[in-house]
Amino acid sequence: MNQEERRKYLIQELLDEREEYCHIEIPQNESSQKLLLRDLMNVREPKKIKSEFYRIQDAYLQTAIEEKGIVDVNDLKPIQEGIYLWQGDITTLKCDAIVNAANSQMTGCYIPHHRCIDNCIHSYAGMQLRYACYQIMEKQ
Repeated sequence: MNQEERRKYLIQELLDEREEYCHIEIPQNESSQKLLLRDLMNVREPKKIKSEFYRIQDAYLQTAIEEKGIVDVNDLKPIQEGIYLWQGDITTLKCDAIVNAANSQMTGCYIPHHRCIDNCIHSYAGMQLRYACYQIMEKQ
């Protein structure tokens, strides 16, 4: 499956989840498809989805991130032992953890195309992150 096929699959699966999306058609051009996919990911409530979706989503996002370029934290200079300050696209970092001023629900931003860091992180991490954060908050 190539990136276009993955993107169309992901869009269609998300459209099929909600009856009110039945009138939405997948756009023909790549940039409009990317925007629609991000919209659908941004507004989706935290819940499980089939593993096949996650597998395809992960392949799609990994390829997209590789195209942007990955910065390995080991190539950066720490400001103190084990702590790094990064000024750049946080979605390109290869590291174990990031610190972010998240919203109170910890489930990311639900505003389509919003340029906040929460939206960027959740868009590139995949929908598992929103669900995992939701589960953590439910336990508290």
